[in-house]
Amino acid sequence: MIRRADQVQQTTTDQRLLQAKGDTDWVHSDPWRVMRIQSEFVEGFGTLAELGPAVSVFGSARTPRDHPLYAEGVRLGRALAEAGYATITGGGPGLMEAANKGAADAGGTSVGLGIELPFEDKLNKYVTLGINFRYFFVRKVMFLKYAQGFVVMPGGYGTLDELFEALTLVQTQKVTSFPLVLFGREYWGGLIDWVERHLRDDGYISADDRDMLHLTDDVDEAVGIIAGHARDQARLAEQLAEEDGTADGVAPAGAPDEALRTGGM
Repeated sequence: MIRRADQVQQTTTDQRLLQAKGDTDWVHSDPWRVMRIQSEFVEGFGTLAELGPAVSVFGSARTPRDHPLYAEGVRLGRALAEAGYATITGGGPGLMEAANKGAADAGGTSVGLGIELPFEDKLNKYVTLGINFRYFFVRKVMFLKYAQGFVVMPGGYGTLDELFEALTLVQTQKVTSFPLVLFGREYWGGLIDWVERHLRDDGYISADDRDMLHLTDDVDEAVGIIAGHARDQARLAEQLAEEDGTADGVAPAGAPDEALRTGGM
């Protein structure tokens, strides 16, 4: 950085650092926020680096515990744990809590990635590995980086934001392709019809882009889609290794050993 003319400061950086008293507004400035952002990335990467195969589950924080979807969320978390996947949610109440509960009850890893909000201030009690974030975009990186698939349950703006961001990153090949499962035919059916009639048929997306979305009402089918994708990736990796003479029998990241051995749920 160069400062000349009226941009020259009257004190040095060392002077300001060592000054016993002074203006504290600097801790709220954008340069200091960069350090906070960096620290959140470091904390997230360090905490989740050894997580292993995982699936991010999105869904409403407003779904009550006596709603049928809550029970389905519990079943989903349990089925993911039994298939060898950690469950990652936003750590909040509602369907996030349901998926975390199912994972924890089944002895799986139940991850909560919380966010600082005026109306949500703590992780649900079923989270066994949790991080709270200040910044949405840092949290989104963690959802994407450590997941081998997404299951999207009914939800509001936040759920839609997470769904379409994941779709965009897969479509633009910013992330490796992974399955996106929409859980709840009645809830998501209208959106799928709109995507087909307006986005696909009018040429705004391709047919392959539409095929990125899988629609189901069945927990076992949802988990099977994700596990099947892992097996397909494993077979592809083995085929490529055989073609270039480097086959060593190592499964690719994201494929639970048990799912690969048994070939199914």
